[in-house]
Amino acid sequence: MELLSIQGQGAFYTFCIFLICVIAVHIAKLAYIGWHARKKKEPVKEKKPEKESEPVYYLVEKKKKVSSQYKKPKKFKFQK
Repeated sequence: MELLSIQGQGAFYTFCIFLICVIAVHIAKLAYIGWHARKKKEPVKEKKPEKESEPVYYLVEKKKKVSSQYKKPKKFKFQK
């Protein structure tokens, strides 16, 4: 009978430790979020009117036509 109560106490303490850890993790996360929220936000700077930009031109190369017929191969003569 005493063995059963020891196991029950172990389960109770395990559950308590688990609960304490879960609460501690959530408190840490909330503190981290709150700490970042308190940081000063940079003041919004007034935007300067942008100058009208000049148009951009792109160079486009025309594709070469691929012939469907092949030319006769060249013959090379090598000297000894």
